[in-house]
Amino acid sequence: MIPYTVNIKLAARTLTGTLNLQNKTAVDWGWQGLIAQGCHSSILIIDPKTSQTIQVLERHKANVVKVKWSRENYYHNVSSPYCLRLASGDASGKIIVWDVVSGTVHCEIQEHSKPIQDMEWLWNQDASRDLLLAIHPPNYIVLWNGDTGTKLWKKSYAENILSFSFDPFDPSNMALLTSEGIVFITDFSHSKPPGSAGKKVYIASPHASPAHTKPAPAAAPVPTGAKKALNKVKVLITNEKPTAEAVTLNDCLQLSYLPSKRNHMLLLYPREILILDLELSQTVGVVAIERSGVPFIQVIPCAQRDALYCLHENGCITLRVCRTTTTPEEAADPEQNVYELMYDLRSQCDAIRITKTVRPYRMVICPVNENSAALMVSDGRAMLWELKAHASKAVSNPSSGLSPLYTPLSFCGSPLGPNQKRIQDLSLNSMIGQTLMAGEAPPPSSNQQDIQLKFLLTGLLSGLPLPPFALRMCPPLTTKNINHYQPLLAVGTSNGSVLVYNLTSGLLHKDLSVHSCEVRGIEWVSLTSFLSFATSAPNNMGLVRNELQHVNLPTGRCFAFRGERGNDEPPIEMIKVSHLKQYLVVVFRDKPLELWDTRTGTLLREMAKNFPTVTALEWSPSHNLKSLKKKQMAAREAIARQTVSDAEQTSVESSVISLLQDAESKSETSQAISAREHFVFTDTDGQVYHITVEGNTVKDGARIPPDGSMGSIACIAWKGDTLVLGDVDGNLNFWDLKARLSRGIPTHRGWVKKIRFAPGKGNQKLLVMYTDGAEVWDTKEVQMVSSMRIGRNVNYRILDIDWCTSDKVVLASDDGCVRVLEMAMKSASYRMDEQDLTDPVWCPYLLVPRAALTLKAFLLLQPWSGTFTMDITQVDYNEKDEIKGLIQEQLNSLSNDMKSVLQDPELSLLQRCLLVSRLFGDESDLHFWTVASHYLQSFAQARQLGVSTAEGQAKSEGTQTSPPNHLDICHDVLCESSYFQKFQLDRVHLQEVKRSSYDHTKKCADQLLLLGQTDRAVQLLLETSADNSSYYCDSLKACLVTTITSSGPSQSTIKLVATNMIANGKLAEGVQLLCLIDKAADACRYLQTYGEWNRAAWLAKVRLNPAESSDVLKRWAEHLCSPQVNQKSKAIMVLLSLGCFYKVGEMLQSMRHFDRAALFIEACLKYGVMEANDSSNILFENPLLHSKYARMLRSLGLREGAALWASRAGSAGEQLMEELFQGEGSVPEAIPGEEGVELSQNSTE
Repeated sequence: MIPYTVNIKLAARTLTGTLNLQNKTAVDWGWQGLIAQGCHSSILIIDPKTSQTIQVLERHKANVVKVKWSRENYYHNVSSPYCLRLASGDASGKIIVWDVVSGTVHCEIQEHSKPIQDMEWLWNQDASRDLLLAIHPPNYIVLWNGDTGTKLWKKSYAENILSFSFDPFDPSNMALLTSEGIVFITDFSHSKPPGSAGKKVYIASPHASPAHTKPAPAAAPVPTGAKKALNKVKVLITNEKPTAEAVTLNDCLQLSYLPSKRNHMLLLYPREILILDLELSQTVGVVAIERSGVPFIQVIPCAQRDALYCLHENGCITLRVCRTTTTPEEAADPEQNVYELMYDLRSQCDAIRITKTVRPYRMVICPVNENSAALMVSDGRAMLWELKAHASKAVSNPSSGLSPLYTPLSFCGSPLGPNQKRIQDLSLNSMIGQTLMAGEAPPPSSNQQDIQLKFLLTGLLSGLPLPPFALRMCPPLTTKNINHYQPLLAVGTSNGSVLVYNLTSGLLHKDLSVHSCEVRGIEWVSLTSFLSFATSAPNNMGLVRNELQHVNLPTGRCFAFRGERGNDEPPIEMIKVSHLKQYLVVVFRDKPLELWDTRTGTLLREMAKNFPTVTALEWSPSHNLKSLKKKQMAAREAIARQTVSDAEQTSVESSVISLLQDAESKSETSQAISAREHFVFTDTDGQVYHITVEGNTVKDGARIPPDGSMGSIACIAWKGDTLVLGDVDGNLNFWDLKARLSRGIPTHRGWVKKIRFAPGKGNQKLLVMYTDGAEVWDTKEVQMVSSMRIGRNVNYRILDIDWCTSDKVVLASDDGCVRVLEMAMKSASYRMDEQDLTDPVWCPYLLVPRAALTLKAFLLLQPWSGTFTMDITQVDYNEKDEIKGLIQEQLNSLSNDMKSVLQDPELSLLQRCLLVSRLFGDESDLHFWTVASHYLQSFAQARQLGVSTAEGQAKSEGTQTSPPNHLDICHDVLCESSYFQKFQLDRVHLQEVKRSSYDHTKKCADQLLLLGQTDRAVQLLLETSADNSSYYCDSLKACLVTTITSSGPSQSTIKLVATNMIANGKLAEGVQLLCLIDKAADACRYLQTYGEWNRAAWLAKVRLNPAESSDVLKRWAEHLCSPQVNQKSKAIMVLLSLGCFYKVGEMLQSMRHFDRAALFIEACLKYGVMEANDSSNILFENPLLHSKYARMLRSLGLREGAALWASRAGSAGEQLMEELFQGEGSVPEAIPGEEGVELSQNSTE
């Protein structure tokens, strides 16, 4: 037997079951790495890596309909720590914001009483991260402060709002999906409600748009499946309300912006996904399902790659990755040369079996790595799928038309070292290299593998089946069984199986299929075996099939306890096992009871026909085992002594003792002893009978006449000298057998269903179950301790009750949950840190704020003394051992791959920063380091080519296209100009192919002019038909574009006209003219003057040379820093992309981001893009910064790291060094406290 420690104190917890239909949309996977899921009125917090439920939040009274984790898009320090914050909305319109670790509530919000339709935390500005936007049906959007619960503003719209989506590239844009169409809002701000009613567009159902009715040209080959669908949906978005017959049903299931490309949106229909380009409001791509395919339920677009995770109605998750294809020009007709966005199916997981009660609800994907998905099923299962990349053996089949996917050559944003360790499946962008632009040849590279993606099921959580349940806790903990005790709870279910849960961890221990019909009751006969009974539905005679099974847990062996008996007899009402587990009474409805010996499985007595009908029965706790044991011990001793002769006595003394001990241990279960036990029962008249059983003799004892004040007795409980009777009218009768007193108490709660005494010597608490709830009574004082009632303090009905320890009760309820509660029976969430988890969970958010920051610094600042370690005790870190232990637990819970990469000396500082920000799910860190590491490397590369920085930018952008190492397009304006330009040209080509109206053509021509593609623009302008009102205008414009020469007078005229146009409110037209005469820099300046900052940045990227473009972008960065915009973090990104590293360092310091600043400057020095003795002011800043960072490290308790940085800080650091190492004893203890306070005050400035 393996010894393991017994945790006698069980945590209060909830075992959850099937979901309610209203819980369908209530699931979210946060940046913190955990999944929150609504289950009836509770919220489960699941750790996907170990698939454990680590917290259940209970406070809502109605079903939870939405949950949302707060975003981690802010800089973390002591005053804004890593914390688990979750908002949940329910069907009664209440929103609760939780602190998940402690299970407490930050605030409760209530506006209306209808279910919350959608909600989202605002993440885009540096001012506050407490803002929560919610849709209160039918048509209100309200902005709340999620920390205090105050309402900031409220706005109503004309239609019912179903959901909304924020533009990930521009926080002032959002789209509302309403019952009639889409409303675009362009002036969203947290300070005031949107002024306008937004721009309404109607979605013409794809099956009724005019494009379908066009007869197909006879010459063209008939397109198949998806191609057909693509041609169908050329027209989609209209500004007019469609006619009634055109759109009968807006069956759009979902709308979301694509986080991988700016200004693209996705609309989901059951049989197709439409990709819209919002600049043209037209469809540029379609993912259609073949006729026999399975319809979509939901789709989640990825940010790191242009890919879609789709969930289908059969529970299958598919991953589709985008490629742009140009079909070779077979036909001379340019129309045939279709250029389209294709989303290729790259991987799919297995479907689930769909039944009436089992269907997929929602899928969520990990926002940090985008390579794992979780599927929530209606029966309470959560299936965790991970995407794995395998090198494909065979050359990819050319006929399939799928281009191969390549692995990227870099790891964590930097090229791989020759023998560097890496984790290939770290995230989506480390699995799939950047998708190539159309027309680019794939790079011939030796060590790039083409890969295939597969889904792997890495975790499964299952819930309880549908109620009703029958509960029974295993026998209580005693001093004898303490070494091998497990707190097991048996739950009998409606489908005939018995689930055994271990309540220490809350995990399923065994799932045993025992019966063929609903389990009615369970009784344990030892710590490892139990009896359970089930009764089938009655036939027309009222007879049933009774099943009474004996189950042995370790082996799982079941056998029918009553042998062949059980067919066609009255149903079993109850089974009761005696205290010593020797005898079993089986009570039937209209048939005398049976008495069995549980040890031999033999029938001792079947009572005579005239035996009274039993209404309630209970075994007495008194027996004569002790006196029998004494007699038996004496007898055994005598036998043992006789067998040993006197001569050998001394040598065999020990064996006698062992024999005796053996005998003693066996005597409890030995067949030889049959102790005398008694039971009492009541008949229909309320008369109490007393019966004694010894061996196979049964004697009738005294009878006590009925108590007149009691109705028909429904249940009895007996412990020590107290006997309690409960009747169908809600009266409890307490008998004190020693003092021979009885006392009746009317509870006025109706039928007493069950009463049970708590385990433990001298513990006289009693649990009583009624039809409408439960109560705990103290039988010594005869008074009620606590009570719960449906409708008053809970909203579920109680189905069964039991004690699980001497102070905790377990209740089964009709919402499909089993709850372990304190004696007060207040359903409450528990503190996560008191939990006893089977597998350790990596989640730094569970640590106290300072410890989480220490852990981060510990991982970032390796090596301490030239070595890498994963053991916090090897570092000079003064902190309570308890916290040290918790940090060490976190470090231990990292996977071995991750540990080996973190300890790999080849891992560069930038890679380490990126990896740690991924581990922590720190959104703002991740974005910062991704952009920083890319541009630090590209400028360093340019420097090595021996060019000064200004020219270097142009040069590096020229040379860098050879290895396709550019920032992903999801960073939008932060990408290199050359790449950005290419992307925009491709996009216009696509728009051109897809245009379907004059409006679209005009917009395309405008874009082409801005991009400098004059020839193509002229062709489009000349397409305008003669009956169009703009025909004359467009023709002249075409002439103008073709005849523009760079002669002085024409230029000055055009410039004058352009400025007049701009002055008179025709900004777009004026800018176009300026771009025609290559005055794009002026155009950008005008755009910025008129507040079109994003447009100006776009134009600068596609038209200007590096020096001019960098001026425009620097002005933009200054604008972003201004207090009314307050997007400093975005400004830093823009400056990084320009290579203004000094400015970035200064800004980080002014924002008091000392650790980020220090590490950034360290990286700059390492890559040689900044010199330590540079004449610029960084010289003064640097030591100061280093000492600030050192102080911060010291406040976290990391003295070695502090010393390291203090030593770099010159004179400023010397004083700190002295403080650090003076009086090793008491001083450092005192200082961190003050330092911590000072820090937090500073950082709140």
